[in-house]
Amino acid sequence: MEATREIQVASLAGFCFGVKRAVDCLNALLAEKKEGESVATLGQLIHNRHVIADFSAKGVQVWEEDDLDRLAESLCPEHPLHLFIRTHGARRETLERLEQLAAKGRGLILHDVTCPFVRKIHTIVSEHTDSETPLVVYGKPEHPEVAGIVSYAKGEVFVVSDAASLGATRFSRPPCVVAQTTSSLDEWKKVKAFFENHCTKAKIFDTICSVTEQRQKEAEALACRCDCMVVVGGASSANTRSLCRTVEEHCPLVYFVEDSDGLPACLPRHCSLIGITAGASTPRYIIEEVKVKMSEIKENMEENFAEMLEGTLKTLNTGDIVKGVITSITSTEIHVDLSTKGTGILPADEMPIDPVTGQPAFKVGDEIEASVVRVSDVEGVVGLSRKKIERKNRMGELVTAKEEGTILSGKVTGATKGGVIIGGNCRVFVPASRTGLAKEADLSQLVGTVQEYVIIDVEEGRGQAVGSIRDAARKRRKQEKAAFWDTLTVGQKFEGKVKSLTSYGAFVDLGGTDGMVHITELSWAHLRKPEEVVAVGDTLTVYVKSFDREKERISLTCKTPDNNPWNIFMSQFKEGDVATVKIVNITSYGAFAEVLPHLDGLIHISQIADKKIENPADYLTVGQEVEAKIIGIDTEHEKISLSIRALLENGEEAEETGDATGSAEAADTPAEEG
Repeated sequence: MEATREIQVASLAGFCFGVKRAVDCLNALLAEKKEGESVATLGQLIHNRHVIADFSAKGVQVWEEDDLDRLAESLCPEHPLHLFIRTHGARRETLERLEQLAAKGRGLILHDVTCPFVRKIHTIVSEHTDSETPLVVYGKPEHPEVAGIVSYAKGEVFVVSDAASLGATRFSRPPCVVAQTTSSLDEWKKVKAFFENHCTKAKIFDTICSVTEQRQKEAEALACRCDCMVVVGGASSANTRSLCRTVEEHCPLVYFVEDSDGLPACLPRHCSLIGITAGASTPRYIIEEVKVKMSEIKENMEENFAEMLEGTLKTLNTGDIVKGVITSITSTEIHVDLSTKGTGILPADEMPIDPVTGQPAFKVGDEIEASVVRVSDVEGVVGLSRKKIERKNRMGELVTAKEEGTILSGKVTGATKGGVIIGGNCRVFVPASRTGLAKEADLSQLVGTVQEYVIIDVEEGRGQAVGSIRDAARKRRKQEKAAFWDTLTVGQKFEGKVKSLTSYGAFVDLGGTDGMVHITELSWAHLRKPEEVVAVGDTLTVYVKSFDREKERISLTCKTPDNNPWNIFMSQFKEGDVATVKIVNITSYGAFAEVLPHLDGLIHISQIADKKIENPADYLTVGQEVEAKIIGIDTEHEKISLSIRALLENGEEAEETGDATGSAEAADTPAEEG
């Protein structure tokens, strides 16, 4: 008789506050958006393909952070774009640029639905790091949330995926330590313990989302009671993968699925209590669908599960190429479900590593391909290896890279007298002459660094390839230079350092390309030499005045309408106003007075005193501050006429008026009786 089974769903499974808020805001806008308006998200709003597919069907586009130039070009004030910043947040420089675009009225409307917990980490990093205080982030380097967090750091940055990787890290100063909001709570405790034991003055902030922490604890408690656990969520969701690892430590049978389609056709008979939990990006309707299907599996399961399983098993032989799903990863081995009698075991040191990040290229729930090296029916295991497949795949990638001239990236793992070696499987040898270092330089300085390189020769039969770091650098510079000129526009703003000065101006580094600011464009003041306002090494805010791509010349200016003294004057003064001015020059026909920095007005000789004078120097001195009335503004020639006399005459008129009034009052007042 079939045992009675019960299904329990974790109360905290599914959307967290931040995700629900983001999804609700986007849905609300879609329901109210006007004709001609479009809607997009910066990156995927959340890590769930069902939700993203639903928004895509409603016309929501996805822009990546690296596409900002193209996004800016597509903006049109007549057809506004509503852009939602995803829950994981964005890099600081990305947000600043988007805010600038929105402020210019070009048709961009920003909706920042960054999770409040993530935004709090941005504030912590901004306030508690500086040039001498490094930042340590416990999280996944490739995760968009982590990329956003590190962009707020003001000094050195370290991203660690576990506590074990901290052992080889050295910190010159006590760091600021934070965690990705969706990280594993157990591993975070180990990271904190490391700093508490080795760096007592470290500033440690508990930034794992409280809901994530509660969800993990609830899932752990549920997994301890259940015979089988189902974890629902996207394979790319960090918090769901962390949740899966948590329950795997406490439950013997765990299924990691994106939706009900990923559930097994049947369940072992011993499963009397089944638990369901889900990541923060999983909609409630998907959780309900999983629960319903699990109920159907329970009710319609065949009586003899062992016989059914036996009929589906495949026979494996040494040398076979097989595919399976990773069910768990430990420090020594990877377990793979091959749908056979035995469990596939792959040594941990054969897990493919991303050449740039240095992190495992696969995770729990991913499908992986391997070759069979041993089959043991007694032990119930199938020994697997990735070496043969990795070598074959790698050689194919290198051949393609050579044909297409692709720039690759990888870690230098060793150095010899003749050059350096990049990568492990199908290693790429870079001759010393192609490293970009000086002839007698120590090649070992490149070991451990990540370098870009191109493939210049491949010997498939021998599994060898030759690369060049120097050629890759040249190609990258050429690409960056072309990209610079392709995007250069008149009026474009740059922050650049002054490289050199000449008698006629300053040369400014715009990021690999120099531009020249003529002496007349350095300041609104009349300069005799550039050194009066700028020095080599100074950082200048400059704007492109004109450029010639063929001659590779760029003319820059520091002048803008906003800092134009005449525009400032016109916004602050009008004819008839009185201003405090400083005498800067005296001539035979009058005196010039500074109204604003770099803007003078003329006090004609006839406007200096309330009588005719012969020499302005008898009444005024250079450096003297006086009150003057603005009696004329010539907008065409940008000239200002000032008068001291007008104020003197007004004062006399007021005095005379006061005396006359006083006499009249005296005449009208009766004498006191004595």
